Amino acid sequence: MASATPLAEMAPFAKMNGLGNDIIVADMRGRADTVTSTAAIALAADPATHFDQIMAIYDPRLDGTDNYIAILNADGSMAQACGNGTRCVVQALNADTGRTRFTFETVAGILNAEQHADGLISVDMGVPRFNWQDIPLAEEFRDTRMIELQVGPIDAPVLHSPSVASMGNPHAIFWVDGDVWSYELDKFGPLLENHPIFPERANITIAQVTAPDAMIIRTWERGAGLTGACGSAACAAAVSAARTRRTGRSVTVTVPAGGQLHIEWRDDDHVVMTGPAEWEFSGTFDPETGNWQRDLGSAA
Repeated sequence: MASATPLAEMAPFAKMNGLGNDIIVADMRGRADTVTSTAAIALAADPATHFDQIMAIYDPRLDGTDNYIAILNADGSMAQACGNGTRCVVQALNADTGRTRFTFETVAGILNAEQHADGLISVDMGVPRFNWQDIPLAEEFRDTRMIELQVGPIDAPVLHSPSVASMGNPHAIFWVDGDVWSYELDKFGPLLENHPIFPERANITIAQVTAPDAMIIRTWERGAGLTGACGSAACAAAVSAARTRRTGRSVTVTVPAGGQLHIEWRDDDHVVMTGPAEWEFSGTFDPETGNWQRDLGSAA
């Protein structure tokens, strides 16, 4: 979309992806304004800037942190966590500052991240939460390794008994023995995301364990829909697989876009996600309206 906004009011952004998870990193440092839901919806509607999440980088609000990050979904709603997006933020800030380690404040808490010499980026996603009130669920389940929820007929459900967890945002993981692509996630994903059991909606994942240290997932992402990758879903699936003794505490998760994330649930209870990030092009945009323009010479 061509911009009619004065250049002085425009903010820099980078269109990036984390294993196919479409990300916009918006540089709001040194500004008093914020990225609006109107701008997010406008950018999501444009095929050139369509995204799963906007990662808006602001000046730090807490001592000991480098930046505050606000996360917006494609529908303009706020998200608490986005692991793939955080890796994109790290790569963008590394290119700008040369630094390799960062501490970010988010709605979900403090995240520490590091870019390694090989270009891969690790994000400490924090401690998973399994109590039904913390996820949150609308009613009590003492054991969230498996809750009563199903898709399809009562006597022959298509999916049933998901594990649920919070990685800063709510997740439900349905375990399947067959191919994750054989399930119509585009049809039942919206229904499950908005099921009354999830008062804050939920990310819905289908997971197939292929080895004691490997799994394949597909995710319907809250506020974004079908996604090529979801880092927090990979983390939620990994810890839930370990809780249900399907895997160990260190796994490789293959995502729909074909890439892989390494997830380690450490002994200190923190979940560390490691994977790549990729730059696509850069530009400037109006944080109020979403009007944007590509930088001259920026790659497609």
